[in-house]
Amino acid sequence: MKILSLRLILALIIGVTFVSLASSWYEVRTTKDALRQELESKAETLGQSLAAGAESPLLAGDTARLELMVQHFTKRDHLLGIGIYSRDDTPLVATPGLGSLLAGAPKLMTDALVGNRTVSEFVRVRLKRTHMLVTPIRTADNKVVGEIVVIHDATYIRTEILRIWSRIFLRIAIQVLVIAVITFLVLRWSLAGPIAHVAQWIKALRTGRHAVQPTPQDLNFLLPFANEVAPLAESMRQARAAAEAEARLRNINESLWTAQRLADHVRNKLNGSSLFVVSNREPYTHTRQDKRVNVTVPASGLVTALEPILRACHGTWVAHGSGNADAETVDIHDRLKVPPDDPRYTLRRIWLGREEEDGYYNGFANEGLWPLCHIAHTRPIFRTSDWEYYNKVNKKFADALVEEIGSEEHPTVLIQDYHFALLPRMLKERLPHARVAIFWHIPWPNAESFSICPWQRELLDGLLGADLIGFHTQAHCNNFLHTVDHVLEAKVDWEHFFIERNQHRSSVLPFPISVELVEDRFDARNEISAEEERSTLLLELGIEATFLGVGVDRVDYTKGILERFRAVESLLERYPKYQGKFTFIQIGAPTRSRIKRYVDFQVEVKNEVERINARFKRGKWKPIVFQNREHTHQEVQRYYRAAHLCMVTSLHDGMNLVAKEYVAARQDERGVLILSRFTGAARELHDAIIVNPYDVESTAEAIAQALEMNVSEMADRMRRMRRSVMEHNIYWWAGSLIGQLCSVRLRQNRTNISVINRAQVER
Repeated sequence: MKILSLRLILALIIGVTFVSLASSWYEVRTTKDALRQELESKAETLGQSLAAGAESPLLAGDTARLELMVQHFTKRDHLLGIGIYSRDDTPLVATPGLGSLLAGAPKLMTDALVGNRTVSEFVRVRLKRTHMLVTPIRTADNKVVGEIVVIHDATYIRTEILRIWSRIFLRIAIQVLVIAVITFLVLRWSLAGPIAHVAQWIKALRTGRHAVQPTPQDLNFLLPFANEVAPLAESMRQARAAAEAEARLRNINESLWTAQRLADHVRNKLNGSSLFVVSNREPYTHTRQDKRVNVTVPASGLVTALEPILRACHGTWVAHGSGNADAETVDIHDRLKVPPDDPRYTLRRIWLGREEEDGYYNGFANEGLWPLCHIAHTRPIFRTSDWEYYNKVNKKFADALVEEIGSEEHPTVLIQDYHFALLPRMLKERLPHARVAIFWHIPWPNAESFSICPWQRELLDGLLGADLIGFHTQAHCNNFLHTVDHVLEAKVDWEHFFIERNQHRSSVLPFPISVELVEDRFDARNEISAEEERSTLLLELGIEATFLGVGVDRVDYTKGILERFRAVESLLERYPKYQGKFTFIQIGAPTRSRIKRYVDFQVEVKNEVERINARFKRGKWKPIVFQNREHTHQEVQRYYRAAHLCMVTSLHDGMNLVAKEYVAARQDERGVLILSRFTGAARELHDAIIVNPYDVESTAEAIAQALEMNVSEMADRMRRMRRSVMEHNIYWWAGSLIGQLCSVRLRQNRTNISVINRAQVER
């Protein structure tokens, strides 16, 4: 009986909604037709009235009288313009601005003259809905001597329809709300508890966790449903096993990497051990705004790559808690389960004081190691106090990791970036059985440059605590090997790329990081075109241009932003034809605002934009638009899709994912990438136009080459770059890195076992 009541109530809600929508659609359609007919009738009456009155002055050549006629009617509702034309389409009298509205009128005018009849049509002009009517001016003997063009604004029809729909939806919402409230009151007492228990049971089955079937009292009238769920659970288990088997087959066949393939690959490699990820930036940040706590996910390729692994093996991510509400959301052990909507792994937050953050992050990491490794002609600053805080914070992370790992027999630790150069050694000394890798996301300089650092020996010794040290390119690996060879007593094996020090081996290998590009989803019927996106963006920015270029960077002195602007200036000098036509949009997110060099550089960038714009700007066009704020991933994607070219002119970069993001965004296989030779991406994206950003004139020539490149060559280049990014995407990077780490440890274990066995035989 209860099931029947529930079905009746649900059917009532659906039925009322369906009938309301059907009747409302008919009402809206009827209203729309009536409004259109009314406008057509009004236009036809006005056109015939004008045609009848215009015959005599037209034959007499009395233009002044024609102008009076037109002025008499110009104040009518929704009227955009009136024009009187001679037999050969010469305009005699027209209201101001009429010419810009006549995009679709020439055909109507021809039809009216040829057919000697009134013709009209609803057309869109510059995103504006209009109604155009053309009626011939006839003499008494029915000879056509001219024509009248009448244009009305038809947007009020759409506005009225939207108003009607909003009223309808409000009415339907109220009806559904009333029914829902009644349903809630009727069913709450008897259904809420049992349904909640069954829902928890089904969720556990869906996520593959241990599931406890609800009690018979909970199931009661849901028993038939429950009896069907048990076989469904077995089917889900079998489907999950089949999917994992299929993923393993894809691994064998070297198919494209996906999140599922990555999760399966790493789960097999880890063989039951846990994964621990360490980074300065956390994957989820909690911030308090207007008495509410919001969760944000940083636009990070690292999160995209590592989350599927951590979800699959229920791992742990250790990171600095930087959100102003982070402390409110953790338990007494500074942990919380993430993602919020489907918790699968643990986020352990580390708390840093203001002095610790300034010394470790702003100081040693970003005023010392960052300029040292990028060789961007900004002097590194090394302070003893910063070094002490760097040691202190690395030890704090080591303590947290040891606590999280606990009694884990075969833990696997993946450390991220230059913030934690000391952590591998600290961890290895306390947990020698842990498999430890560190990935260095920025360049590694040559040995002579690195020797500037007063604590180079300590940094190198800290890094060599890792079993695997990863860089983006082989060149960076070679620089690291040379540096160790110059500074430490260690065996450097150049053939197999490993370093042996104090009976511990560290492999040094390249793993070029990438972005997510799994498959093409472009559908010309459903996707907005680059031209439409470009027009919309230009309208939003309030500028006029024919060609667009884009750059996306943090406002950092290593990104070559000033050199990029000067190349645009050189282009406009060398090719004046692009003045008034080419605009470069620089998306520049502020960064590290507590470091003086970055504050000064922000001012330099703004001054350079103002100088170049003051020199060339005219009307609504200007050569450079500087968007100095944070942009969401969705916002940046719009610029990628609209731009004719993207410029990545880093003075030195580990990889630079902007280049790959631009390629991944161009599903239409259009656009040209201009790429600095000093980026890791230049080693992979050979079909980009490779430039030396310090050579401003040649970079300007590269911009001209990109703007003049034919469509066929452009598509060929983009297609090859997209294939490269697709085959070596972010999931491939993570799978290769962790797979190699597991292999390195296995080889070491086999080597150690062989040595032990050999010693036993000799004894």
